[in-house]
Amino acid sequence: MVHVIITGGSSGIGLAVARCYLQRGSAVTLVGRDAARLTAARERLCAETGCPHERIHLGQADVADEIQLENVIATAEATHGACDILVASAGVVAPSEFHLQEAQDFRRQIDTNLVGAVNAVRAVYAGMKARGQGKILLVSSGAALIGIFGYAAYCASKAALLGFVEALRLEAAAHGIDVSICFPPDTDTPQLAAERLVRPAEAEAMMKAGGAWSAEAVAARIVRALDRNERTVYFTTTIFLLGRFGSVVRPFVYWWFERKRVRVR
Repeated sequence: MVHVIITGGSSGIGLAVARCYLQRGSAVTLVGRDAARLTAARERLCAETGCPHERIHLGQADVADEIQLENVIATAEATHGACDILVASAGVVAPSEFHLQEAQDFRRQIDTNLVGAVNAVRAVYAGMKARGQGKILLVSSGAALIGIFGYAAYCASKAALLGFVEALRLEAAAHGIDVSICFPPDTDTPQLAAERLVRPAEAEAMMKAGGAWSAEAVAARIVRALDRNERTVYFTTTIFLLGRFGSVVRPFVYWWFERKRVRVR
C-alpha cells in the first residue's frame, strides 16, 4: 500500500490531496499542529471516502520543530510503512507592510514555509535514498515568482523553496528520488479567508485579477503531476509566464501594479 505523508494535512490543499489518495486506496499520514483539527479532518475524510480510520495516521507536530517532526514521521512510517510520497503543504501567511510587521511574525513565515518544508524533506530523505525511490513535492506559491505589496516575508519564504528544490533535485536524481515544486494561485481555503481580512488593498488589487482556485482543483493537479513525475507545476497562464519568462514579464506586471496602486490610494 502506498504511504503518503502530507504536512498541513488538516485543511486546505493538504486535506484535498489526502482525499485524492485515500480514494485510490493509499494510506495517508496527516501532519498538523492542532490535534482537534487533525481528528476532525480524519472524521471528515472517513465520512467522505468510506475508508477506515486505521488508514489515516495523525501526527501532531509543528513543522518548524525539526526533532518533533522527525519523531512524528518516524512513528508514521512504523505504522504504515516507509513514506512513498511526501507532500509538504504546511504554510502560514501574515500580510503586512514590512515596517509594520513584528519580527516574530516575519520569522514565523520563514520558519514554517521554508524551514518546515526542509525539515519534512530531511525526515524522509534518508529512507528514500536507501530504498532508491520516492517522490517529494513542495507546495510553493505564485507569490514566489513576483513581489507582492505587503508580502515580503511570504514571498521570500516561498521563493527560497525554488532554490532548495532545484539544488536538491540534482542530488536526488541519482538516488531515484523525484523532487517537484508547484506554484498555486490564491486557493479557496480557511487560511485565505483569514488572510483577506488583513490583506492590504494594494495587494488585493494586484492579486484578485487571477481569482481563486478550489482546493480540490489544486489537489487534483498536484496528484496528476506526481503521477507524471512533473518537476514544476504551474496553475494559471500568468504564473506560467512568470515562471518561464519572469525577467521579461515582471516589469510589465509591476508597471500595471503601479497604475493600480495609484487608483487604490
